[in-house]
Amino acid sequence: MEFPDPADPAQVFRVDLTWLCSRWQCVWGSGCQGIRPGRASDGCCTLGAHYSDAADEKRVKAAAARLTPETWQFHAEGTSAKGKGKGKLDITEKDPDGERQTRVHEGACIFLNRPGFAGGAGCALHGLALREDRHPLETKPDVCWQLPIRRTYENVTRPDGTEILAVSIGEYDRRGWGAGGHDLNWWCTGNTEAHTAFDPVYVSYRPELVELMGEEAYLMLVGFCEEYLSARVPLAPHPASLPLLT
Repeated sequence: MEFPDPADPAQVFRVDLTWLCSRWQCVWGSGCQGIRPGRASDGCCTLGAHYSDAADEKRVKAAAARLTPETWQFHAEGTSAKGKGKGKLDITEKDPDGERQTRVHEGACIFLNRPGFAGGAGCALHGLALREDRHPLETKPDVCWQLPIRRTYENVTRPDGTEILAVSIGEYDRRGWGAGGHDLNWWCTGNTEAHTAFDPVYVSYRPELVELMGEEAYLMLVGFCEEYLSARVPLAPHPASLPLLT
């Protein structure tokens, strides 16, 4: 559905209620099969995380500077081009198209602590946020904390000649990965195994959605989601949730 942004009259939100009212949750470590065969423990971190802009990269670097060898398995490799744990941060590389992203080290993002690491497996930046009593959106790359929410923009010219910016908030499914989405070993949003949460996405992802939409727009979204879920007959339930509704 579509509704005007209460904070900006020149902008509207297009929201996917089917997705936002689904019971998806991250199942990394408890059913996730990973996006590459044989690398389930990587989850979706096999590839480096592309920065959305310079500010995103700067924020990630500031967070990385607070990591230690005890909390980041590849601290030495990430703080020196020679891998000796000295010197400035070395966490960024360019993909084949020249886009900046976090480095891939030993087959996955350099911030991914592998199983068996004494400091705990999983994203070192995520762990940092939890230790500092922050939300992970303050320390992780934008694409990481947003996933699997997808925000896209479209400039629209209405029949009366006025122009608006349509901001879509929906599911980051396989199509969001582009052509490479066909090659993913597994992707959580389309699999029933990941649609097991108690709360729907619009509730569990409140901080992320507020960051993406603004507080006022989020509160409007909540009202629409509650109305959607209160319907006597389910309205377009998520395909991956269907077996859970029978």
